[in-house]
Amino acid sequence: MKTYIQRGDVLDLTAPYAVASGAGFLVGSIFAVAQSAAANGAAVSGLTVGVVDLAKTDSQAWTVGARIYWDDTTKLCTTAAAAGANKLIGVAVAAVAGTAGLIVGRVKLTGAFTI
Repeated sequence: MKTYIQRGDVLDLTAPYAVASGAGFLVGSIFAVAQSAAANGAAVSGLTVGVVDLAKTDSQAWTVGARIYWDDTTKLCTTAAAAGANKLIGVAVAAVAGTAGLIVGRVKLTGAFTI
């Protein structure tokens, strides 16, 4: 097909701030997980679809299937929609208790983005 460019599950983007390998980042309405560390303004490949473990809001319980949002201020995943502020990035695929110190959650990235 003449118009096909690429699969789209990994995109070449510009890091909007310094990101560590495996950390989430937001470029406009595109959420991605960095495949390598990148400095602010550097090129970085970002995974947009798949299942990943990401940093989450401390002491927040997650249930399987819960909508997961990206809080670009804290650079953490959360179940709080915060109208207009947080971007929907996927759903939880593992339950996480709400006890202090549980700071990683498993997320199925949808690749669909909200404005």
